[in-house]
Amino acid sequence: VISDFDHTITRIHYQQKPCSSTYSILDSSPYIPEDCRIKARALHSNYYPIEIDPTISIKDKIPWMEEWYKQAHHVLQSSGVKRSDLTKMVESSDVMLRQSCETLFATLNKNQVPLLIFSAGLGDLVKEVLTHFGTFYPNMELVANFMEFDGEGNVTGFKGDIIHMYNKSQSSIHNSDYFDQLKHRNNVILLGDSLGDPQMADGVPQSANILRIGFLNHKIEESLPKYLDCYDIVLIDDQTMNLVNGLLTRVL
Repeated sequence: VISDFDHTITRIHYQQKPCSSTYSILDSSPYIPEDCRIKARALHSNYYPIEIDPTISIKDKIPWMEEWYKQAHHVLQSSGVKRSDLTKMVESSDVMLRQSCETLFATLNKNQVPLLIFSAGLGDLVKEVLTHFGTFYPNMELVANFMEFDGEGNVTGFKGDIIHMYNKSQSSIHNSDYFDQLKHRNNVILLGDSLGDPQMADGVPQSANILRIGFLNHKIEESLPKYLDCYDIVLIDDQTMNLVNGLLTRVL
């Protein structure tokens, strides 16, 4: 199973209130100085509409995404956030997993099905969220933007190349031996919520069958035709993992 994280594994809303992504955990956290939060929100307001605009091609979006992430990472480096703050940030946030996501993770782990999670967000917070909900299992591999810390736990930078919404198929995992170790597995279930996510499985050379399931959360009427072009199943404003769990009961 290959999955995106923010708003794929996590909810986008609960009881008509928005839920946090890994970046919005930072935006709303009192552990981040107010001036840094203001800068981060301004960047989000400027670039997020570009990310989800179905009328802009992925090729044209990429330079904007790279610019956004570089600036956002620079803001975070200047924020003074410490490694020890991350757990408290998650605990005080309104991030939530999709309904029945715990069941999905437990099923995959029990049956030793590898789960590769890609995130354009912060890998350190992804891990904290999974740990917070008791769903961080040994069958999981995380590919995201991980921070570097000094000996005192201060953020000093980021590891490797920037991972954004539209370059997940080009990440370092595709140049590692991860897929070589799984060459006997040629069936993939892919979960995503953006038009860039269907390409997450492009680096799986041995895949014979890929079932792409897309969660459509924004601009539904405008985006649905393009989502139907690149996903096999499109779930509109579905905040559960019920369909995925139902599929797994048939194949495991």
